[in-house]
Order: sequence, then structure tokens, then C-alpha cells
Amino acid sequence: MSLRTELDALLAQTDLNIEEKKVSQLIELVELLAKWNKAYNLTSVRDPSQMLVKHIMDSVVVSPYLSGQRFIDVGTGPGLPGLPLAILNPDKQFVLLDSLGKRLRFIRQAILSLGLKNVEIVQSRVEEYQPEDRFDCVLSRAFASLEDMLSWCHHLPNENGHFLALKGQYPESEITNLDSKFEFIESVTLDVPELDGERCLVKVKRIL
Repeated sequence: MSLRTELDALLAQTDLNIEEKKVSQLIELVELLAKWNKAYNLTSVRDPSQMLVKHIMDSVVVSPYLSGQRFIDVGTGPGLPGLPLAILNPDKQFVLLDSLGKRLRFIRQAILSLGLKNVEIVQSRVEEYQPEDRFDCVLSRAFASLEDMLSWCHHLPNENGHFLALKGQYPESEITNLDSKFEFIESVTLDVPELDGERCLVKVKRIL
């Protein structure tokens, strides 16, 4: 079965309606990732079919919950969820931040190959990054505990901005123990077709 057929089947299990060109870009991203992964070990997922589930679908299901124009994906790794979300939302701006050069070299190549005009890459530790313009939303996927994420990224959202953390199981203890500077807004259960395990999206806002 072709990757295109597999991705179409996965998308058919969601409410997402993604146009032809964007689906082709998502496929190209997986092909690039699989190719680079052999030399650079960017992800432990080796099989392109599994990449569709664990990387592409796991990222694109977040798209309906994006509000605002400027986003930063902290600890983006090989561009996840930032690159798939940038493909789906060409009208929004994405900064992809990571401290590891080999990951950013891959992302730079992916941006060129996919013709993306709405992605900027930053090599930095997140706590040292001081952007001129702050963000409507700070995204993270498998980056750190909620406590660490908020501690390291507290300076990144603008006054109306918020944090979206892509987590596995609902992190009840992390939410219960939130620093008083932050307010838990909501947790949304994400349905990722064919994925073993749970996924949820935790939204938090800074109040102090």
C-alpha cells in the first residue's frame, strides 16, 4: 500500500479536511524524514508507515485547536508538530526551536523542499531565547513535564498568549501542582487513528 493511500485512510478517520497539495506535502515530509533518519538518527521511528501515525497524524490533529497567528514549537526535534501544522496552516507563522544542529539542518532542508514560507528556525536553548515579538501560542510535544515547560517558556507568550502541551495520558498530578502564576484552561482528548496509547492537549495560560 502506498503512503498516500495509507494517509488518506488515516485522515478519513478524522474530521480533518485537507486539500490535495497539503496531503502531498505531508507525504513528502515523511519521505524526507525517513531518508535523513538513516544518516542522522532524528527519530526512533524507522518505518514510514509508522511515521504517518506517530508523527504526522499525532501532529495534525492539533490543528483545529490553534488560535492566533504566531506560534513557537519548543524542542521541535525533527520539526514536530511544527512542520505538519505549518503545512496545514500557511496563513500562520511558526518558529521551530531546538538546540541540536542536526535536527535544524533537516528542518531547513524540509522547508526548502516543501516550499514553506511561514517557518523560521532558531537554534537555542529555550530559556535563553529572547524573541522580539512574543507568541500567541507556545507548543510542545514530548518536550518536558508541564512544570518544566512553563518554567523554561514563561517568557514566550504575549499578554493574551497561552501554552498547548501535547501529552499522553491526562497529566493530573502535573495540573494539580501548577505554579500559581499559571491557570489550567482545559484538556482536550485527541483521537489519533491507529495510535496505541492516549493523547491529550493541555491548555494553560499565564496569569501573573
